[in-house]
Amino acid sequence: MDVIMFFKAIILGIVEGLTEFAPVSSTGHMIIVDDLWLQSNVFLTAPVANTFKVVIQLGSILAVVIVFWPRLLNLLHLKKPGRAENGQKRRLRLTHVFIGLLPAGALGVLFEDLIDTHLFSTRTVIFGLILGAFLMIAADRFAPKTMTQRVDEITYQQAFFIGLIQCFSLWPGFSRSGSTISGGVLLGLSHRAAADFTFIMAVPIMAGASVLSLIKNWQYFTLDVWPFFLSGFIASFVVALLTIHFFLKLIDRIKLVPFALYRIGLALVITLVIYF
Repeated sequence: MDVIMFFKAIILGIVEGLTEFAPVSSTGHMIIVDDLWLQSNVFLTAPVANTFKVVIQLGSILAVVIVFWPRLLNLLHLKKPGRAENGQKRRLRLTHVFIGLLPAGALGVLFEDLIDTHLFSTRTVIFGLILGAFLMIAADRFAPKTMTQRVDEITYQQAFFIGLIQCFSLWPGFSRSGSTISGGVLLGLSHRAAADFTFIMAVPIMAGASVLSLIKNWQYFTLDVWPFFLSGFIASFVVALLTIHFFLKLIDRIKLVPFALYRIGLALVITLVIYF
């Protein structure tokens, strides 16, 4: 392990932490920096590089768990939602999360091979970035005037339709958070409430997929790559923790259009770098 490899691990961890939960597509960003590890054939082979992606994603997931820890604990109380004694509306339940995850989860299982074989390319990511940007602009433009301000007030119907819109994120570059926040806003949630629901939904689906991938690729966790993996994990965790706090404070003020414009710019940059 040399200094350059540690530098690459930290850079990639930072990219993951910055982009995993912001509505800008971590997939699109990883394409830009992919060569930092996939061209390193001397030390880091493609299977090890793919395992590293899972490791740094776990760093981002851990950050979400810490930020939303009280909320995640409350999800374990499965009694029927209703009005509390103090008059506040029902609070978010695990059932809402399950309903929100169901559509994309079912399609992901059914079409996993097709997605992996035909959609993971630079061209499809560029289309995903642009189409996702249009959805985000439409969400800000056509959002209802009266918005639900708290994620606790989300209905089962809203959770289900957000889940349907999340299916767009199966197209690489579209962005899971971009699609779900846009869907939530179009359905009447405030940007902050939609973001809260997006982050909470991300924990089980990303954690489950990452753990399964780690079990499948455990043989690549050799002593010589542990320092590389650990440095990327820590970088991803720290940056994601800061990014989530910053994003949640910012999203109700600037909304989605600035992120959409950034995505369009990123698509143009990728096009110029790859094709010209």
